[in-house]
Amino acid sequence: MRIHGPNQTNFNPYNKSINKQTDMKQQGNRQDKLEISDEAKKMHGSEQPNPARQKRINQIKQDIESGTYQVDPKVTAKKMIDFWTK
Repeated sequence: MRIHGPNQTNFNPYNKSINKQTDMKQQGNRQDKLEISDEAKKMHGSEQPNPARQKRINQIKQDIESGTYQVDPKVTAKKMIDFWTK
């Protein structure tokens, strides 16, 4: 039996990393995709803002900008408790 030393000519310890790099280059041409279902598209398109809600939002915005908007902490706490307990 003939045994060669650790310096064999057909042994390349970096061969595995070279193969990984070439595989990554081949896969690098892929792009991400986003697909939205038809049902989600319908839901998004049918969403029309409620005029009463839009009016309330505009009023709150004006109050905040003018500095007259007041928050009642008791009402806020009550709504939070109701939300988490129901």
